[in-house]
Amino acid sequence: MSIGSYLKKHTESLVKDVGIEAACGLTGKSKATLGRYYSDNAEHADRFMPIDAVIALEQAASYPHVTGALAELQGITLSHDDRRPNDERSGGVNSDVIALSQRFAMLMTEYQQSIEDGVITVNEAKRLLKETTLLQQVLIDMKLHLEDESA
Repeated sequence: MSIGSYLKKHTESLVKDVGIEAACGLTGKSKATLGRYYSDNAEHADRFMPIDAVIALEQAASYPHVTGALAELQGITLSHDDRRPNDERSGGVNSDVIALSQRFAMLMTEYQQSIEDGVITVNEAKRLLKETTLLQQVLIDMKLHLEDESA
């Protein structure tokens, strides 16, 4: 898959995450214009969504789809924490180890359900990705707690 088509795929995910009507309102672009940004037709191969429109949509989206794709293309790992808890979790590393084992169990459950028929569908892959991201967030929390305790 080319870089352009990869970015267009993630642009489409971003627009669909926000919703086409809402995306039009947030960006000031028409449905047709937004569609051109993720169209795989040869005539639109060199058209990409402007970065200010990407930012506007990613602020409203559940995940920064295009920013994540750009990071992946560069070999960069992003940490996206959308949990926004009301309170900071206390308990430090011990609590993190428990959360880590619970989150890993959730990932393995999703994986087992996904491979039952021998095929991982797009929706199953998205659920696995979400669980993987949540597991990564627990590891980041654990890292921060360990750094606090060693300082």
